[in-house]
Amino acid sequence: MTRPILYSFRRCPYAMRARLSIAASGLQVELREILLRDKAPAFLAASPKGTVPVVVDGDQVIEESLDVMEWALGQSDPEDLLYAGSQARKLIVRCEAEFKGHLDRFKYAVRYEDVDPEAERKLASTYLRELDQRLDGQAYLFGDRIGFADIGIAPFVRQFANTDRAWFDAQDWPNLIRWLDAFINSDRFQSIMTKYPKWKEGDAETLFPAS
Repeated sequence: MTRPILYSFRRCPYAMRARLSIAASGLQVELREILLRDKAPAFLAASPKGTVPVVVDGDQVIEESLDVMEWALGQSDPEDLLYAGSQARKLIVRCEAEFKGHLDRFKYAVRYEDVDPEAERKLASTYLRELDQRLDGQAYLFGDRIGFADIGIAPFVRQFANTDRAWFDAQDWPNLIRWLDAFINSDRFQSIMTKYPKWKEGDAETLFPAS
């Protein structure tokens, strides 16, 4: 049996949400852990842009994490994570358009010229306050059960929070803190954070999720 291949990197939030979606779908792929500073030639041959996640499914190469999520859940969605439809997708797209850039300039300020990390953190917080308001009175972003937006956005909120968790916990967004902590401590998240050795050509197949 030839399984789809997932090129992944454990700590990348884009790869996290791809793994979350694949695990939820019930599909099984061959996982190849990529070291971003030493990228495998087969990975670069499949996707010259060199960023994870990438799925190779026969002749199809899927190079964007949101597309990987939709590829997996579009085939099988036993939990009905797609219940919020296009509205959930729009909230994820806004995370990338309105939040992620400020997160990067805050977390990795030394990589940019003339960046004020505190100003970037403040700008990123605008989106997070909106999420907190959305979570008021409900467990998840679109209701009382986890959905597409939650798994698509939470890895990035986790990345932001981990940059300065004491500051994050001191902010007036109690619903967001509750939601993030529930996500981080969930079996769902813990199960996709297994450590894998760097993949190289000729290695035995690593199945994800494991059999």
